[in-house]
Amino acid sequence: MPRTDCKARMPKPKAAAPRDAEKTRARILRAARNEFMRHGYSGARIERISRTGRSSDRMIYYYFGSKEALYLDVLEGVYAELGAAEAELDLDTRHPVAALSELVTFTWHYYLAHPEFVALLSNENLMRGRHIAKSATVKQLSRPVLGILGTILAEGVRQKLFCRGLEVNRVYLTLAALGYFYLSNRYTLSSFLGTELMHPNQCEAWLAEIQRVMLASVAA
Repeated sequence: MPRTDCKARMPKPKAAAPRDAEKTRARILRAARNEFMRHGYSGARIERISRTGRSSDRMIYYYFGSKEALYLDVLEGVYAELGAAEAELDLDTRHPVAALSELVTFTWHYYLAHPEFVALLSNENLMRGRHIAKSATVKQLSRPVLGILGTILAEGVRQKLFCRGLEVNRVYLTLAALGYFYLSNRYTLSSFLGTELMHPNQCEAWLAEIQRVMLASVAA
């Protein structure tokens, strides 16, 4: 009986469809953002990211190289998205009080709509900024809000509505702190104060308080 070559009779495998690199990478990043937000850098697991992102550990390392590089990509992404949102602000700086009020509202609502931003920054601060210090991208990102705020303050001074000597970075720190502290400590503060700070009514009341403090701090 003549020998048959089984391999020769097997159909050749079809060529794999080209992988959509951008979509795969985006899915991994979305899954990684959620994983790092929930578990921090140390608690995050690559296998969970690959499962949630409908990918594989091998593909994650192929696209990003390491867990730290993936984490940095996530951090750079949240900073870039904030900068892009700030760049789209269209404030009438001819009316500095109203413009500052709108900027305060934008910042607070952005924090509320992007809990991953607060969570990721809180986690990175616990690690003393060990990873973000390595990112050349974050250092090069523009912060449109500082230019916008500077214009608002200068116009307010010119119209004698705001006091002289205001330092843009310090005013921004006040604004960021009022929102960030509230959200990053919401669980313990809710327990301590006996009220649910994330209830919509409480969030709107805190926005009004941020507005009051910010406007009072710059008023002439």
